[in-house]
Amino acid sequence: MANPFVSVINLGCRVNRVESDRMERELASAGLLLVDPEEAELIVINTCAVTGEAEAKTRKAVRHALGQAREPLVIATGCAAALHPESLRELSDRVIVVPSKVDVAARSLDALGYCASAPSAYRGSCSGVLQRRARVGVKIQDGCNNRCTYCIVWKARGPERSVPVEAVLEEVRAALDEGLPEVVLTGVNLGAYDGEGPRDAHVEIDELVDTILRETAVPHIRLSSIEPMDVSDRLIACVAASGGRVAPFFHLPVQSGCTRTLKRMGRPYTAAEFEGLCHRIRAALPSASLSCDLIVGFPGETDEEFEESLALCERVGFSRMHVFRYSARPGTPAASMPHQVPPEVMAARSHRARELAARLAQQDAEARIGTVERAVIEEGCRGTLASFHRVEVSGLEEAGIAAPAIVDVAIMDVGASGLVRAQVMRSGNCGKACEAAATCDSRCLEG
Repeated sequence: MANPFVSVINLGCRVNRVESDRMERELASAGLLLVDPEEAELIVINTCAVTGEAEAKTRKAVRHALGQAREPLVIATGCAAALHPESLRELSDRVIVVPSKVDVAARSLDALGYCASAPSAYRGSCSGVLQRRARVGVKIQDGCNNRCTYCIVWKARGPERSVPVEAVLEEVRAALDEGLPEVVLTGVNLGAYDGEGPRDAHVEIDELVDTILRETAVPHIRLSSIEPMDVSDRLIACVAASGGRVAPFFHLPVQSGCTRTLKRMGRPYTAAEFEGLCHRIRAALPSASLSCDLIVGFPGETDEEFEESLALCERVGFSRMHVFRYSARPGTPAASMPHQVPPEVMAARSHRARELAARLAQQDAEARIGTVERAVIEEGCRGTLASFHRVEVSGLEEAGIAAPAIVDVAIMDVGASGLVRAQVMRSGNCGKACEAAATCDSRCLEG
């Protein structure tokens, strides 16, 4: 029997991306061939429901998959499938809704009538799936116990639960075996990690990071989005003491820079407390890059409250801002709050916030000129800095370095688009980017 052709389409957050990668590995291990959607006999769509727009994109993706020339079966899984399965089933009798992502591989095999025990030259060869990127996400946590008034994700994801420490270490070591230089720890509520270890039933996020650093040779760890109230001084100290093995990068979903708005959102901190956290991070990690999620147009947000949000963002100096217009999710408290903000007002506020985001990103990148950072080289001479800025690195070929790789680079310049230009570290490169300077000093490093 010929090996079936399958494709996996990911929508939504980094956690979804990690889960989609796992599905691809499981499907490949079962002997199915991973191909582009237009060639597939079955398409798996990992859906998202964080906003109304995300759900609309989910339905559009399903309809587009159904329209492929080979008339594939479509498996819809993920948050939208868990919340609104019937709205997806009614699109076609070729749509199979599988709310639980752990069941996707088995349901795919059943749908195709394929026996996983059939001989396959492809079984066990999943490296191609991972090697499309220079980093891999490791999901360490799922679910959320917070009840932010605008959020529907907790209903789709369920209560908080954590992956045991040994299982996390196993995934990190698997990434090392694949030659991937960066591991990204992900979770729906990452900072709520509470995993079981061999000698401790309650291993918290800082303890997990310390264990990974101590028990594996992983070159670079990055933390994905982490709630501000979960960033402890112990975690900050762990990152600071890692010697660069943990990226000095914190994505903090502040959501609003106004305390009154935060209270209506059900967020358990004030604007002042958030700003204090940013100061503590930068005191321990002066080169830290801080990014955020920001919701504009939340119910009741006045012009004054919006200006407070922008002012906080300006003071913090975020390197990246993900700006979202508030999206009412049916069944959430915020959806029935009074004083809903008109769409045209939300659009104007979103435009201003995105303009600020672009300016702050450029400022943060330019402030790094003359310094040294780690860079993950992903393809050719392009990659991502520890601070999460995009970078183009010269001197890689001469140094015999090819992607995927991790290198220290001297930051030389920043283009108008925000692309950082850097040189690979070697004798004569230092934190002052001395190849571009007339003099150097004794702090030069041997690259």
